[in-house]
Amino acid sequence: MARILVAMSGGVDSSVAALLLREQGHEVEGAYMKNWMAEWDPLGQCPWEKDVADARSVAEKLGIPFRVVNLIEDYRERVVDYLLKGYAEGVTPNPDVYCNREIKFGVFLDLARREGFDGMGTGHYARIAGGPDAARCIYEGADPGKDQSYFLAMLRPEQITRAWFPVGDLLKSEVRAKAEAAGLVTAGKKDSQGICFIGKVRMQDFLKEYLPENPGPIVDLAGRVLGQHRGLHNYTLGQRRGICVPSAEPETAYVVIEKRTATNELIIGYDRPDTEGLYASRAILSNLSAAGPELPAQARIEARPRYRAPRVAIDLTRRDDGTAEIVFAAPQRALAPGQICALYEGSRLLGGAVFAEIG
Repeated sequence: MARILVAMSGGVDSSVAALLLREQGHEVEGAYMKNWMAEWDPLGQCPWEKDVADARSVAEKLGIPFRVVNLIEDYRERVVDYLLKGYAEGVTPNPDVYCNREIKFGVFLDLARREGFDGMGTGHYARIAGGPDAARCIYEGADPGKDQSYFLAMLRPEQITRAWFPVGDLLKSEVRAKAEAAGLVTAGKKDSQGICFIGKVRMQDFLKEYLPENPGPIVDLAGRVLGQHRGLHNYTLGQRRGICVPSAEPETAYVVIEKRTATNELIIGYDRPDTEGLYASRAILSNLSAAGPELPAQARIEARPRYRAPRVAIDLTRRDDGTAEIVFAAPQRALAPGQICALYEGSRLLGGAVFAEIG
């Protein structure tokens, strides 16, 4: 049996993770990671105090030690600054993926190891099982509607070795049933939505507090100026709503095609398969991260280009500069530089990378 520190967020998934690990005979302690504070949040929407109370209540019910760990400075440096820098540069960052690598399985896991824990547990819907050479590998969660392996794509092998995902073999309904049977206060608690550290706040409202507005022209693919945007960081490739430009074709909406930071132009086109730049069959990946053995020089594998997207076959070719080129078996809509591309072999997670160029 192992000594495991469970990251308890105050939600039902991490609550049941702690419950299951204790039932399996492990020595379990719980900890809430304080990553954001109301006094740092001008919008006052971060629900961390309620979450701490719920996590503490669950720990008391389970009879395990509990504490609050202050990771605010680390989180701001490693996740929030990364988020703001990405949007300022015109790319679309994924803070949840980097929170997992840099904070939960980075700073928090390091703390656990210093205190003599064998590893840490979380409420992620993913599975740990043996892979090639009996190494611990990540597989998709049993619940296809809740699988979170995508968000673990940038974890390193040494982090995976110390990870426990006890709810990964369960359906969400089974998790709630176990919480209710155990009398946990989180049994009926709604799942959190959106970015992990800004609570109920819309991303656009959050960015408004930290990034200056920089209006510029909205331009179609023919070069005609159709309106004015509120700042490129407020838009995402593939976005249809909120462009505020009426379509000249009533049956077809405009969609964001490109963000040109050099000229501060937002490029839009019609949302249909033949629109230039909307669909892509190739991409360049940077920041390659392997969840196990190093990715091969050439391989026919699968990729998930965004959370909840189905896996699609790709041909991957590594390049001498450390990047990789991938060719999709089927064109993909609105791929965004800065986003994460998770790589798979069947249900086994091979690793991940960042979209650097789309073409």
